[in-house]
Amino acid sequence: MQAAPDPELISALRRDLDAARFTVDGLEAAWGPVAAEALGRDDPVPALLELDRRPTSPSGTLGALFVLGASRSVAELDAALPDAGSAGAERLGLVRVDGGSVVPLVDLRPYALADESGVASWWIASDPGEMALGGELPEEHVLGAGAASTTLAQILVPTGTGSVLDLGTGSGVQGLIVARSASRVVATDVSARALDFARFNAALNGTALDLREGSLYEPVAGERFDRIVSNPPFVITPRGSADVPEYTYRDGGFRGDGLVEAVVRGAADHLAEGGIAQLLGNWEVRGGDQVAARERVLDWAGPLDVWVVQRDLLDPAQYAETWVRDGGAQPGSARYRALVRAWLDDFAERGVTAIGAGYVTLRRPRGTATLRRFEHLDGAVGSDIGGAIEAGLAAHDLQRVLPDEALADTVLEVAPDVTEHRHYWPGEADPTVIELRQGTGFARVRRVDTVAAAVVGACDGELPVGAIVDAVARLLDADAEAARSAVLPVVRELLVEGFLALR
Repeated sequence: MQAAPDPELISALRRDLDAARFTVDGLEAAWGPVAAEALGRDDPVPALLELDRRPTSPSGTLGALFVLGASRSVAELDAALPDAGSAGAERLGLVRVDGGSVVPLVDLRPYALADESGVASWWIASDPGEMALGGELPEEHVLGAGAASTTLAQILVPTGTGSVLDLGTGSGVQGLIVARSASRVVATDVSARALDFARFNAALNGTALDLREGSLYEPVAGERFDRIVSNPPFVITPRGSADVPEYTYRDGGFRGDGLVEAVVRGAADHLAEGGIAQLLGNWEVRGGDQVAARERVLDWAGPLDVWVVQRDLLDPAQYAETWVRDGGAQPGSARYRALVRAWLDDFAERGVTAIGAGYVTLRRPRGTATLRRFEHLDGAVGSDIGGAIEAGLAAHDLQRVLPDEALADTVLEVAPDVTEHRHYWPGEADPTVIELRQGTGFARVRRVDTVAAAVVGACDGELPVGAIVDAVARLLDADAEAARSAVLPVVRELLVEGFLALR
């Protein structure tokens, strides 16, 4: 990978990739849907077989070489890249020409994303993965666009304009994503190798990134940003064991969950007023005390508003197995068992009984922090999570400044994606369970009682919520003041969660 890619060669490569239809859809067309499904399971064999059976195509040649890690002839690559050619690809550090054959040196593949800003696509170069290598990854491995990259992209609030810091950019995926709506993107990483890939990817996709080398916030000392995004190396890894590989892309060199703590704590010094930071992270639960673990994570935010959504809670064995497999060690092997034991010994030393994983949203308030929220949501999610987070922040601000009297005078309406589900015992006239369900965002399921369900159902943007509560109380022969005292706190939470919205 060239430290400073040749602009003319980059332009030629871009034209060739466009002409080859080297896209997500183009690759599926090259080897078919069955092979595409198998690749999702890290099985390249069906795709290789299909490419051997079908007529040679530019997208098939590029896919075999850069996605599957299979060598191809110089003639085939020259036909697939008529402008850059195999010689140009070699100069860029993408391949090695060995006689009449071409051997891939990188993983280069299309990546597409659809969100509230529209549909976008890029080409992302990174180090070859386990599927291409056929074994364990080297410690300096630079990761491409993985599942975590997509997850972080989906949770970003959609109105991110101004200056953005991409902390721990890796191959530059997140920097490319946020650059669509930012006036300036600073992307940092401790790995010079990762920054070389990020520089190449930025050039290939015609995006300007200010790339800086250094650990955590060191490269941006004294600077503040409107947005901070980070998919940091959050994996909790045993320290001090020569047998445990220290992968740069996932291991930040901290003991326990110290890396995520450092990212969260450091955000306060680098967010502009009203600025938002969003990151993925893992955190430890020690001694089985989940309440203490939640408080510890929330305390990392210091003077910032904080909203943590825990998506998974794994036991130590599950966690160890996941990340040992991620590095390429084969289950059942002596190497695999030794690595799992190293993880479990490390967790036992600190009394870790579970590991949480999820998203953290931070905001620098205009004044004193008022939001301190930790919730566990492990079900399937809907679309526009970033929009749901942004709406939740706004709803928190709205309801916080409204005393009960003012909230009662507010006109609300049910969000358009909300449905009500009632469950009955056979033969019973009254429901045993009433649930409100969201179709988008976090797809929450909220249980409510009969009074709250009736109030929510009547919020159609016409009457203030207090008048609705009073009317429902009369219909149910209940005390109006007692009904208000019971229902208004529920209304506040339903506002923040997105079941209700301001008219």
